[in-house]
Amino acid sequence: MKTSRKIPKTFIGFLIASFFIWLMITFSKEYSEVISYPVVYKNIQQDKLLQEAPIKQIDIAVKATGFKLLRANFTNKTIYLESSVLQRKKKSKFYLLVKNQFTKIQKQLPSGIELQEILLDTIYLDLGLLKSKKVALKPNLDIKYQVGYDLLGDIKVVPDSIVVSGPEEQIKRITHLNLKKTKLDNLKENFSENTTIIQPATFKNLKFTVSKATVSGTIERFTEGTLSIPFTTKNLPEGVNLTTLSENVEVVFIVALSNFGKVSEASFKVECDFEISEKNNLSYLIPKVIIKPDFIKSFKIIPLKIDFLIQK
Repeated sequence: MKTSRKIPKTFIGFLIASFFIWLMITFSKEYSEVISYPVVYKNIQQDKLLQEAPIKQIDIAVKATGFKLLRANFTNKTIYLESSVLQRKKKSKFYLLVKNQFTKIQKQLPSGIELQEILLDTIYLDLGLLKSKKVALKPNLDIKYQVGYDLLGDIKVVPDSIVVSGPEEQIKRITHLNLKKTKLDNLKENFSENTTIIQPATFKNLKFTVSKATVSGTIERFTEGTLSIPFTTKNLPEGVNLTTLSENVEVVFIVALSNFGKVSEASFKVECDFEISEKNNLSYLIPKVIIKPDFIKSFKIIPLKIDFLIQK
């Protein structure tokens, strides 16, 4: 029959105490280690902007007790690199010598950690000249109207343009900015929708004065009307008399219901150019509307051809 032997509590206590003593002795000694620190570039000249993200961390060799190193590895300390004075390599390529900032970096390390070496000697920065430009905002609408309804006037965008800042080479290529697509179905009432300004995918580091815009429009019921309009003929040669089967054409137009009463015979002027028919050896005239109200949505002329006879 097997018997179990209990380990004395004093022995366990001795082991724990021995472990902590060993731990204290071990972590009290000095060690050298390489630690990676995230970096931030400060005091870049105001007229310049980073075109590409530079390296985000640097490796430095440090010396400290085990306790200090353990703490340094678990704290998210950031190293700030002075970037006000840079050396130019070519055009937009600049660089800074990290080892020249040895003392400044040492001051940023926690107390008790001695900086021994900066493993990276040079950091390159791609800097563009900072420029600003006012560009228009372009709406992107997908609207389906209820039968008989349509847009009255133009789409309004507020603001209609914004100031964009960024690297000169990018700013020069921007002609407008698109807005996020707005989709509206079965529309029969005025609308006003907030939408986001889209950051061009091929450009980086652009800054907008605002990030959103409002797109709005007036919706109204539309109706159809028909008017009989007299037409005139221009460029008739001297001594030529022209006879047409009709002196009028029908103009069929679409207009908002609220503007229907504003439309009259005087709202339109229809004209035929005899010179066009003569040059193209046509036996008919082609009527064209040369004056119409701005608020007319669309129109068509009936007939599209007017037969004529020449009497000399």
